Amino acid sequence: MTLFVLDTRLEADTFRIGESALNLLLLMNDSRYPWCILVPKQAGLREIYELSTKDQSTLLIESSLLAKTMMTTFMQEKMNIGALGNVVSQLHIHHVGRRQNDPAWPAPVWGHSQATPYSSDNRKQNVQALSQSSLADHFTF
Repeated sequence: MTLFVLDTRLEADTFRIGESALNLLLLMNDSRYPWCILVPKQAGLREIYELSTKDQSTLLIESSLLAKTMMTTFMQEKMNIGALGNVVSQLHIHHVGRRQNDPAWPAPVWGHSQATPYSSDNRKQNVQALSQSSLADHFTF
């Protein structure tokens, strides 16, 4: 049995901020956008259909909860959700809050420009806001 290991590119670009029974909850280190990533903690996954039916349901529930929480907590206009995997093949689902005045609007955020890393205080504020939301019913922070 192969153990789950987070892809090194995801590890380098994010902060681990929470965990559920199924998923890691990561915060992308780009303060220009509220941007979280869910990563199912199962080795070798590349596609959602590779999860069991039960885990697919759990992923959808946790993804929807994360999206709703990010929309309301960070007052976003649109939530972009995607599992692209063209650069990092490990299954991971991006949740990116968007506003019409963000730097990449209306284009995708991927490859738009250089990321603006979080300050320690700003990161702590965002993580605290998420940890004090209904996400705490599914994730430990």
